[in-house]
Amino acid sequence: MYITQVDSPVGRLTLAARDGCLTGLWLEGQKYFMAGADPETENAPDAAPFPQARAWLAAYFAGQDADASALPLAPRGTDFQRRVWQALREIPRGQTRTYGQLAAVLHSSARAVGGAVGHNPISILIPCHRVLGAAGRLTGYAGGADRKALLLRLEGAAFRE
Repeated sequence: MYITQVDSPVGRLTLAARDGCLTGLWLEGQKYFMAGADPETENAPDAAPFPQARAWLAAYFAGQDADASALPLAPRGTDFQRRVWQALREIPRGQTRTYGQLAAVLHSSARAVGGAVGHNPISILIPCHRVLGAAGRLTGYAGGADRKALLLRLEGAAFRE
């Protein structure tokens, strides 16, 4: 497994990759930091797909509507978690969904969806920050509520604090 770090407006990000696919993107100090990462890692800033991921992050933080679908992502998780994470990828920039809305689409409970959202190993690219509590309220985020609010404001998304 390869890792690299990237500085961003939400702090230092750690990216992980294996076999040319991004397997992790964590905000420094976030809950579940490096969860699921291999114990042996090699710092390799130029390994695939890190240059492509850095370019996407630069465009995203510059306010551009960067398309993440071209990035090779391979998050590790259960079948249910991967279904939830795919649903997150379908939430457009600047829009949000509630846990209840996602639960209805996935034929699950809001609690189960919340658990999968909270264990998302590829923050920002799999936009778990776009999920809000009932009535559009800002709720938990593994990277911290302040960072979640910053990401939503960057995207121009409406939410209630």
